[in-house]
Amino acid sequence: MTLGTVVAQAGGIIGERPEAVWLALGTIIMLLGTVYFIGKGWGVSDPDQQEFYIITIMITGIATSAYLSMFFGFGLTEVEVAGRGALDIYWARYADWLFTTPLLLLDLALLANASRREIGGLVILDSFMIVTGLVGALSKTMLARYTWWFISTIAMILVLYFLYSVLSARVQEMNDDVQSTFTALRNLTLVLWTLYPILWIVGTEGAGVVNLYVETLGFMVLDVSAKVGFGFILLRSRAILGEPESTPEPSAEAAD
Repeated sequence: MTLGTVVAQAGGIIGERPEAVWLALGTIIMLLGTVYFIGKGWGVSDPDQQEFYIITIMITGIATSAYLSMFFGFGLTEVEVAGRGALDIYWARYADWLFTTPLLLLDLALLANASRREIGGLVILDSFMIVTGLVGALSKTMLARYTWWFISTIAMILVLYFLYSVLSARVQEMNDDVQSTFTALRNLTLVLWTLYPILWIVGTEGAGVVNLYVETLGFMVLDVSAKVGFGFILLRSRAILGEPESTPEPSAEAAD
């Protein structure tokens, strides 16, 4: 198969599903982020640092696979909704979130030195949030869709409150580098995760204010920011890299 054939087939996919252009771009960016994180973590020997690298690489690696599958049409289904007709639902997006959002929270929890009980509760609540969102996306009446969206959004608010209260309190006892990195990542998560249910409710899965093309672009931007952007901030921080040791300059008295 020649390169021209591959390009033609990709063009055919985008011609049939215009939103696939954003899925292709999302695949490329997630893949580049994964390769960068692997290269940056290559040779890291500290077990604590390795843990953050492994989790972050898994996040973008899973997202790469999810976006590639959606580009090829896998993970796409049609749901007949009363009063709205047939809606194209990318359920693979929820499968991606079901794995990657707990890993993102795990990075934050480990940074804050959270207990196993706190991590377990956070992951369970997060999984509930994603599953109820998926149920809403696959529901066949608008009443059911909005009801499940509301339940999922409440769960998200509880997750974000946990980040802002419990984990933030734990970080206050740690050094300035950890506090600064955690605060940046927490705030990034608070802002981006708040935009997800807003995009859902105005997108094709909700009120249909924006079409599938715009909705897919919006989710792609949010996903890339919440995963690759998150990883860049985390893995380039001194909280993970450690403070480089400085060589003291010889004093004038020592020189004499």
